[in-house]
Amino acid sequence: MVTAHTIKILQSLDKKKYRQKHGLFVVEGNKNIRELQSSRYKIREIFSINPSELLWAGQAVETISEQELRKISFLQHPRDSVALVEIPEAQFLPDINLQLVLDGIQDPGNFGTIIRLADWFGIEQVVCSDDTVDQYNPKAVMSAMGSFSRVNVVYTDINAFLSESPNVNLGTDMEGESIYSFVFPERMNIVLGNEGSGMRPETESLIRHQITIPRFGKAKATESLNVSMAAGIILGQIFSAKEGLK
Repeated sequence: MVTAHTIKILQSLDKKKYRQKHGLFVVEGNKNIRELQSSRYKIREIFSINPSELLWAGQAVETISEQELRKISFLQHPRDSVALVEIPEAQFLPDINLQLVLDGIQDPGNFGTIIRLADWFGIEQVVCSDDTVDQYNPKAVMSAMGSFSRVNVVYTDINAFLSESPNVNLGTDMEGESIYSFVFPERMNIVLGNEGSGMRPETESLIRHQITIPRFGKAKATESLNVSMAAGIILGQIFSAKEGLK
């Protein structure tokens, strides 16, 4: 049985200030929880309606009812298990050849998808402005799935970071050079701006080259792409070019 105190803490973790206060966040679903076994994340507690399905070595799993699961889950249709996980100390990885830099990304779904893309393409680090959505937002964690445990995410003053980085800063703009003709440098930061307003002017001033994903539709009526979709297309082209050089 989950105590009322624990339920209260779990329910509060949809808000960043309480995640920071308790140093905890929530991971839902057996698949996502299992992926933490080989990561730096330490699980405080696991609550499950069927503990035998987790097959977790050395971790106590508390059996709960489906009614209790609904109380502690952030999902409309709760899955099987909820884990209470400790937030580790942030670490900045130096000397990364290819990084994604997020300037004010606000949608947790977009954020989580970008983390999954980074994991898919082997990008070790994503650098975020301080006002980018929190990586431990429940919707961001769910959208990223297990990928959040394999990609290092850091929050910083991105203008200072971009100014000091040895990488070439690339931004996206409708008037930029086509990604299909642009020669990508060996070291680069791909800067992705806010969903509605794009990059801030002070960030844009630090961009060395602007690139764009050209539209091929005859009507050319679509104004823009979702930021996570754009990230996937750009990364696909970067790694396609790399494969072509082998």
